Parts: sequence; C-alpha cells; structure tokens
Amino acid sequence: MSIVDLCLEVEGLLGQLQEDEPSQEKKEKILVAIDALRFVFVSGQSYGFEDYRKSLETNAPPLVIAAFRTLGEAESWLAEHPNPPLGAQVLVANEYYRVIYVRETNLRKLLPNPVALDHYLEDMTRDGLPALVATFKSREEAEAWLDTLPEPPGHAFIMIAGEYHLAVYHHRIKLRAIYPVAHHQR
Repeated sequence: MSIVDLCLEVEGLLGQLQEDEPSQEKKEKILVAIDALRFVFVSGQSYGFEDYRKSLETNAPPLVIAAFRTLGEAESWLAEHPNPPLGAQVLVANEYYRVIYVRETNLRKLLPNPVALDHYLEDMTRDGLPALVATFKSREEAEAWLDTLPEPPGHAFIMIAGEYHLAVYHHRIKLRAIYPVAHHQR
C-alpha cells in the first residue's frame, strides 16, 4: 500500500474516532493528528514521512537533517535559514544537536543532544552487544572500509582496536559516520 493510501486510511479512521468521541477536548486532539497527516501531504513531505517510517522499521539511528564539521558552521547555517526546522536534529562533528527556534522572538539555538544516540544505542544493546560485521586495527581503516561500500548498511556494529563502534549511513544527508559505543553507554 502506498504511503498516500495508508495516510488516507488512517485519516478516515481518525475521522471516525473523532465523530464517535464524546469529549470535545479529545475531539480537538484527534483533529490535530488529522491535520498533521494532511500537512505531511500538502507540504510535499509524503516520501520523507515514508522514509522516516521505514527507518523506524529497520532500527535506523536517529534522523538528522544536516551535518557540519564545526559548531560555527552549524550556527551560521541556522542564522541564515529562512525557516528553521524546530526540533530537528543535526550533527556537529558527529555529535547530535537539536534545533531550537522560537518564531515570535527569532531565537535560534543549537543544543547538544547526546541522549539521541545514547537511547538508540541502549535499545540496540539491551540484550547484549550485537554481532560484529567487521573488525579493524584503526579508525582510519574502518573509515576507509565504510567509504568504499557501494551500498552502506543503515547501521552495523564493528570493532576498532578492541572497542565496539557503530558504523552508520545517514541516508537522508548521504553521510557515513562511526560512533564509539562505550562513549554513549551509561
């Protein structure tokens, strides 16, 4: 079933729930969900929404919309952005940051958000460390391997110099990254 057809069916289901709901407060909340689905469609984000849902099904790492080498680069991008993406996540030097934007005051900030990857890794390793896909002596060797893969995995656990790492392909921004697992585990 296409994402458009699925969203139409969900919209119909929500509409029926709204009709049957006696509470005006709950009716309003259901309408917000219907409006969110309609917004995805009318703003041209249906395929992005479909990709997001697929990433959840495949246990992909947290979604990011951009990546920067330095915080200064990221702050410049945000300062010049015509419509800052409130709540979105970006990578700065392979660290997660959350975009904060208050339209009324034009406040624009990037806040470190290490828990995004922490929670993901916690979920992925809850039952123990997953099987390794490859082992490397150095980070450079691992990066070279990841860079040469024609079809990189969404995520794969690898070993670098005796330490677990997560190799990731952030498909939306076409970025390959490696994260140390121990650094993010509590």
